[in-house]
Amino acid sequence: MLPLAIFILHCLPMAVGHYDICKSWVTSDDGPSWEYYACQPKTMIMKEYAIIKVDPPGITCGDPAEYFCTHENPYLCSDECDASTPDLAHPPSLMVDKDEEGLATYWQSVTWKRYPEPLVANITMSWNKTIELTDDIVVTFEYGRPTAMMLEKSLDYGRTWHPYQYYADDCIEAFGMTPKSVINLIASNVSRVLCTEEYSRWAGSKKEKNVVFEVRERFAIFAGPDLRKMENLYTRMESAKGLKDFFTFTDLRLRLLRPALGGTYVQRDNLRKYFYAISNIEVSARCKCNLHANACNFRDGALQCECEHNTTGQDCGRCKKSFRNRSWRAGSYTPLPHGSPNSCAATGSLGIVSDTARPEVTTTRPGHPTDLHTSHTTLVTITTTDDPGAQTSEVARPVETEEKAAPRISPTPPLLEPKLQRQELPERIRANPPTHREPPSPAKKHPKTASSKVLARLEPTPAYVTDPFKGPKDCECYGHSSRCSFIDFLNVVTCVSCKHNTRGQHCQHCRLGFYRNVSAELEDENVCIPCNCNQHGSEHERCNETGDCVCRPGATGTRCEECLLGYHWRQGCQPNVCDDELLICQNGGTCHQGQRCICPSGFKGALCQDAKCDSTHRNCDSASNILTFSALLLVSTILLSMEGL
Repeated sequence: MLPLAIFILHCLPMAVGHYDICKSWVTSDDGPSWEYYACQPKTMIMKEYAIIKVDPPGITCGDPAEYFCTHENPYLCSDECDASTPDLAHPPSLMVDKDEEGLATYWQSVTWKRYPEPLVANITMSWNKTIELTDDIVVTFEYGRPTAMMLEKSLDYGRTWHPYQYYADDCIEAFGMTPKSVINLIASNVSRVLCTEEYSRWAGSKKEKNVVFEVRERFAIFAGPDLRKMENLYTRMESAKGLKDFFTFTDLRLRLLRPALGGTYVQRDNLRKYFYAISNIEVSARCKCNLHANACNFRDGALQCECEHNTTGQDCGRCKKSFRNRSWRAGSYTPLPHGSPNSCAATGSLGIVSDTARPEVTTTRPGHPTDLHTSHTTLVTITTTDDPGAQTSEVARPVETEEKAAPRISPTPPLLEPKLQRQELPERIRANPPTHREPPSPAKKHPKTASSKVLARLEPTPAYVTDPFKGPKDCECYGHSSRCSFIDFLNVVTCVSCKHNTRGQHCQHCRLGFYRNVSAELEDENVCIPCNCNQHGSEHERCNETGDCVCRPGATGTRCEECLLGYHWRQGCQPNVCDDELLICQNGGTCHQGQRCICPSGFKGALCQDAKCDSTHRNCDSASNILTFSALLLVSTILLSMEGL
């Protein structure tokens, strides 16, 4: 029965699905032990944990109370929105509540009473946590879907935003984009941002309510129409640059730009039928735990990964303090079927693994310490070399010992021995050590037992540190560099070749063009994130410590990609040629996006201030002929007067 039970436990990870568990108790010729895998949490209904924000202020209806009507009954405006009456209020919280059967509750905006001023609303969902999409995003609109809107995402808690998908009844008119469908995507452009017309054309509010961001169809490009070949998707997630990040975000934003029009043009005589109303936003996703956790719980007002593999942090994004022998790494979906855990190694271990286990042995004995014949448990730390990031396993094994008997361990492979040697220090430094420190006292000698000899051979050395009086703590690089150097004339130790876009003596600063991610620890690989300054709107690619770029005149925004009032975007912010306040188009001309006046027939000029004079405008020609004749007559009179003199 025992072998059968062990076999069932070994097969359990394959039975429960892909990357559902982090470890399994297995047996081998060396005895039972934990086997570690890449793991991830289950899918969750994320709307239950979202923080909803709606702007601009006053966009939600009900303050003051107002009446509205629908496209089905455009002149029966008897419905009321009143924030002071619970039964008539439509606050933002109703977008993510649980609707009762047959009764939909919804958030609603004010009506378009200020037309032609745009009716724009921004709806932001924040989780204070990085999450990964596992299914479609579905937004349900009551009383008609918008004719123009955008879905955006943020990877840095709302500091910067990136488009996810555009929606319009006419993509070229609304966004200058050719309409596309997800079904037309292929593996090489699966993360392409599209504009679709599928969810914006009028079909009647009772028939079509949903607007969808298609995730499953993008997954199906790799996993097949029924998503049965998920291993293909997971493999591609590891190999395709940016694919995993495409389905990852911390915040979502829905930008509503133009409401449903009922299949017609805007009817100015009844603007109460134009508004937005959302009854549900469905987001199915899992917590991003970097493949280091299979559970994610809501604690202290935020989602938190239950980290394994000696990792910690909200996203399991760094190693625990006593497990920082090598830089943190995310788990990997490959090799199939269990992936690689890429666990953090304990401080004091080499982090080198081989086919022959190299255990670190500590012995705990019950009873008196001189009882050399007592059966005891030996804690053996084993590593294997199949994967350089493999998990260190601690296995409790019963061992019968005799006096002066060496513990049963596998020898260190001879080829690894040179790596355990301390480096010889340069003669210059050995001859002139720093004077501001006293040399360390000699280490106490341990009894020369077999186990202590083994531990001495496995003891780590501060590789690449060239100062004998500085230990690993003096060479702290926060995991962004593996070596440092002593500068004798400055009497300091500095990190060499900082990675992850860091710089500085301890890799504690960000390179130019990057800024500190305040939500990440200094040890996090993503501690420095790019400024992403718009090259046309900003003075340079550098930003300050909060991620704000230095904008050129007329530009504004965190990335300098927006324009101030009186400017328009054209490869940067250009001063308006015309507008609706100061530079008004004359003689019936209309201003086009602040860039030029569209003049009626018969007029020209930047502001349509000049009348045209050509063969098609006879009045202008007649006036011109009269002026020409008058000028000739005046010249003749002057000449005759001169002859009389």
